[in-house]
Amino acid sequence: MPSSMARTVVVVEDDASVSSALTRILRLAGSEPVVYPSAEALLGSGDPWNASCLIIDVQLPGLDGFALCEKLARSRRLPPVIFMTAFDEPEARARAAAVGAYAFLTKPFSGRSLLDVIEQATGSPFGPISQGAA
Repeated sequence: MPSSMARTVVVVEDDASVSSALTRILRLAGSEPVVYPSAEALLGSGDPWNASCLIIDVQLPGLDGFALCEKLARSRRLPPVIFMTAFDEPEARARAAAVGAYAFLTKPFSGRSLLDVIEQATGSPFGPISQGAA
């Protein structure tokens, strides 16, 4: 898929192996992932990203995922937000709902389930994906 047609997905994840896996899945699906290792890195980047959706880890060093979402929402209209966490707690789900999250995924999750949620959130299907990508 040409980059001009690809959907941009912003990922905020501090675990390099998770970031790498998400980047691979998103690229194979035809997206343009833009990855930040922390909330502060995204906020300090000055990047004028125009994302189809945001994928944010709940537990980030420094500013957590919820606080990042709240801060971003004060300065711009947010695309759908998908939170991910290894700690599925009722309080976290409630907080995600309170900040307007589209979805809440518990790690580990399959690449296919992530792509399905992105498709639902954006209303735009992915094209064929290489075998083994999801």
